[in-house]
Amino acid sequence: MVKVEKKYVFEEPNGSVGLGGLFQGRKQLIIYHFMFGPDADEGCSSCSFYADHIPDLRHLQSRDTSFAVVSRSPIAKIEEFKKRMGWTFPWYSSFGTDFNFDFHVSQDESITPVEYNFKDKATLEKQGLVWVTRGEQHGMSAFFRDGEDIFHTYSTYARGLEKYLSTYLMLDITHLGRQDDDKPGLGFPHHDKYDE
Repeated sequence: MVKVEKKYVFEEPNGSVGLGGLFQGRKQLIIYHFMFGPDADEGCSSCSFYADHIPDLRHLQSRDTSFAVVSRSPIAKIEEFKKRMGWTFPWYSSFGTDFNFDFHVSQDESITPVEYNFKDKATLEKQGLVWVTRGEQHGMSAFFRDGEDIFHTYSTYARGLEKYLSTYLMLDITHLGRQDDDKPGLGFPHHDKYDE
């Protein structure tokens, strides 16, 4: 566990809230880092696929755990996209803060050294993963609250999130499997684009 010393402030539809407020009075917090940068018109389709798998949050809440989504896009854009997609989970904006950079899901060398999936820029480039050395990436982080103190307890990135995707688990038992070898990202469009 690593104590979170920095005071982060997030935008929500009715104002702003600190990291402690995202716990909603519970002891634990899971944050999904959703790729939706300030200049994007809509959220990432792969992150949207993940968001479609977010369970009924009452199950987590019954175990003293809150769940939230965080992106760097301004809250007005987040709210518009959230409405379009029909999602109801809490989604906050970290626009103008270091939060995404500090948790290694936004990459900009002028702000902080590049690190993603616990690898530095040189390692990522050597592995041919140049695309993750800039811009927005996805991940998940867990936090624990003890009184007023908040601790970062876990993070996972990239393929570490696949275990939360029930669609993949179901496709994995079929003869044809995932069928995503020739598709970018996770290969699934925003769910409202299937009929186009």
